[in-house]
Amino acid sequence: MRKMIKFVLIGLSAMSSLTFAPVVAGAQDLQLRVGPGGVGIYDPNRDDDDRYDRRRPRGCNPEDALDIARGEGLRRAQVVRISPRSVVVQGYTRRGPERMTFANRRGCPEL
Repeated sequence: MRKMIKFVLIGLSAMSSLTFAPVVAGAQDLQLRVGPGGVGIYDPNRDDDDRYDRRRPRGCNPEDALDIARGEGLRRAQVVRISPRSVVVQGYTRRGPERMTFANRRGCPEL
């Protein structure tokens, strides 16, 4: 009798784990985000297609580089040079003239 109860319990636990598995996997396709614009649904798979969108510039936007430089404490910042590989921003800090170089990629990572 005890063996039969053990087999029934093992069978029930196996069946319950099978029914919950698709629910957990399906929940990762969409995300619910709360932000300043309210509640919205975010699809992480949609961002992969944005990389190939030809309407948006692929490199570092000079205005974004200026904003990052100003956020780091650069005053009177201005873009001095834009090349295919980098964007150079020059300005002043408390110590004097300063120059920041950013990679010409989306997101403007600092070099």
